[in-house]
Amino acid sequence: MSRWRGTREDAVDVDWGRFAQQMAAMARDLLAQESVEATLDRITASATELVDGCDAAGILVLRDAKVETLAPTHRLVVDSDLLQQRLSEGPCYDAARTSQGERVFRISDLTVEHQRWPAYAPQARALGVGSMMGFLLFTEDEDLGALNLYSREPGAFTETSELVGWLLASHAAVAFASARTHAQMEQAVATRHVIGEAMGILMGRDHVTEKEAFDMLRHSSQVNNVKLREVAQRVCEKGSLP
Repeated sequence: MSRWRGTREDAVDVDWGRFAQQMAAMARDLLAQESVEATLDRITASATELVDGCDAAGILVLRDAKVETLAPTHRLVVDSDLLQQRLSEGPCYDAARTSQGERVFRISDLTVEHQRWPAYAPQARALGVGSMMGFLLFTEDEDLGALNLYSREPGAFTETSELVGWLLASHAAVAFASARTHAQMEQAVATRHVIGEAMGILMGRDHVTEKEAFDMLRHSSQVNNVKLREVAQRVCEKGSLP
């Protein structure tokens, strides 16, 4: 596990038995959430609750070089992400941009000059960021973005903070992937249902076969450059093809 570091701080004493119980409860809580959005909100809230020094947290995702901030706990997170997008520079931006390289970063002090992010560091400090820490959210199959933690104070994150954050991120990546897979399955079932309903309407209205009804939906989708689900939804709502 490689790291971007500032100065090294001494780890604080931790009741690891109690911490293990907290992590187990958090893992159950994450998997029990009813939606992707709720899972993400619980991930970032857990970061502020469990990681010493964390004043704010959020998840940065890059979509075609455009930054998207998910489940921010404070406006500071959004402002920092937008700043990194504008500058095309910053630790969170770097972590989410590639599956190669560092998966953990910890910047102890943003009040000093940083050669790696010469433009971002002073502007981040102007936003009120004293120190930062982040983790690439990943599973065995895919990268999902970066979980980023902020403190208003320099030197807020210790070795122990980093360990706790890394454990949180590991659980969070699994919960995130699970929630997203569940949502995709629900969407697929809903799509199949609405297409089946639309086919039934066309079969009854035009006295065509099941295959002919599906071909009508697909042709309309192709001609109008509209997703098949949207064409089917239109038939269900208005009784006619676009």
